[in-house]
Amino acid sequence: MTRFARTLAATWMALSVLGAQAQPAVPSGFDTEAGNLLAVLRPSDGGSQPQETLQPYGKLVAELPDGREVELEMSWFRYVGDMHIRLVFDSRTELQSASPDDLQRLRLAPEQAVQLAVQNMRRTYGEPDVQPWQGGLMQVLGRADDLNSSYFLDRPFWRALEARHPRGVVAAVPVRGGLLYAPVDDDEAVATLRFSATALYAASARRRVSSALYLFKDGHWSVFQPPLER
Repeated sequence: MTRFARTLAATWMALSVLGAQAQPAVPSGFDTEAGNLLAVLRPSDGGSQPQETLQPYGKLVAELPDGREVELEMSWFRYVGDMHIRLVFDSRTELQSASPDDLQRLRLAPEQAVQLAVQNMRRTYGEPDVQPWQGGLMQVLGRADDLNSSYFLDRPFWRALEARHPRGVVAAVPVRGGLLYAPVDDDEAVATLRFSATALYAASARRRVSSALYLFKDGHWSVFQPPLER
């Protein structure tokens, strides 16, 4: 079994949501309507996506503590670099993965679901706030520290930045609470970003997102510096 499958199994058991059909069962108290849908970024194993995509993970096999294997399917999508997107429902204290059945019930294609999740994020946790960091870098913040990385998906925000920096913007998402960027033509700031992102990623094993750097240009993300080999 792959490390990704083992991680998936541990996460699944920790949330205590295994049902008899081995399909996601949302605990009572979760609002599973469209207005409560969020998107979060998490690290991916196995290669790197050079350009943006929304490729479903599909069915995954996980091993239970008693040795049984079950198939799981959730609304997780390979995205860019070494990151994937998880569509989740938010209870303000924990997140529960949405299933493909949830998207079908809500009549949302993956692209529509991600766009809606960003709108919900802005409404619930505020529009992205930009603050100076160090070495010429800027950080992107919201009202929920653990969700700051989700603003990487806020395309209107990055398009507005690109309008001010036509050559593009380089960003790092080393940890869930850390989203940093610099104009691509500011060599000193980009060098600081390389160092800072690597340091933050190395120091945050449990909250890591990505070891790569990303370029936003022409309205899209691509890999600017490949992720570290794992």
